[in-house]
Amino acid sequence: MQKASPKRYAVYSIGASILTLVLKFGAWGMTGSVGLLSDATESLVNLTAGVLALTAITIALRPADEDHAYGHGKAEYFSSGIEGVLIIVAAFGIGYTAIDRFFSPQSLTHLGPGLLLALVSSIINFLVARIMLRAAERFDSITLEADARHLLTDVWTSVGLVAGLAVIIVMPEWKLLDPIIAAVMAVNIVFTGLGLLKRSVGGLMDDSLPAEELRLIADAIHSYGGRESSFHGLRTRKSGPKRFIDFHLVVPGSMTVHDSHELCELIEELIHSKLPHAEVTIHVEPRENQASYDGKIVGGACAASLGRDCPMTSPLPPKDEADK
Repeated sequence: MQKASPKRYAVYSIGASILTLVLKFGAWGMTGSVGLLSDATESLVNLTAGVLALTAITIALRPADEDHAYGHGKAEYFSSGIEGVLIIVAAFGIGYTAIDRFFSPQSLTHLGPGLLLALVSSIINFLVARIMLRAAERFDSITLEADARHLLTDVWTSVGLVAGLAVIIVMPEWKLLDPIIAAVMAVNIVFTGLGLLKRSVGGLMDDSLPAEELRLIADAIHSYGGRESSFHGLRTRKSGPKRFIDFHLVVPGSMTVHDSHELCELIEELIHSKLPHAEVTIHVEPRENQASYDGKIVGGACAASLGRDCPMTSPLPPKDEADK
């Protein structure tokens, strides 16, 4: 059986974007609504984003090589970052058109059939977005999640647009409502783009894993190390679906190399069970050696900062333990 790939879900996004693009531009052509034009423009951005997502996922799935020892996962952050920029550019275009229509309002035609086409396109986007969100969780892909969130944003803005324009069917004199709705949608789209840019920059700048995942790592360390061991220099980052985790484990100096290796293996196995696609590196240090307490130099989190027992908080061990 062929192994499932996240690329297939990026193709779903492209297909949905093409179909909704045709429907929404058809709705705009029928009605002349600048609000529906803004909605159609966002679908054009969706299509571009889908192509970028497919390209990024294809690159990210490449195995590590000599030139990219940590893999190609960060390609996903470039994709979501470019998508964020495209969304913001589209929003400014929508805003400009809305302002022009505000000063030169026009009567709208065939609103009923046009809004029906917009609703059908929203249903398509909603179904595809839900499928992609499940796939994003399964494959731990920020690119699929970003694309799905973007489609959902398109759904809710389209529903709001349809609701607003439906008022004009009953009260045609409220034609200024059309550019007002478009302007509100443009602002909403800008915030969507800024959110994607923030996450992309965070990934490229090696932001630490979320606090709840750091606590899972601390729990795994103390599940086997107990109070006899502590840790510091916990540094984490995420690249595509992969999590890179390294820290310094402080153990009694009397522990043999074999036993410390076994301890590390148990800790790594437990971390892997809780955080898939994790690559863990552990540096073992003896608790009786002053040089072991280099957390401030190494950086990262420590047991104490994560609310865990940290019996050796002084850079110098107690004399009675040092003499043992």
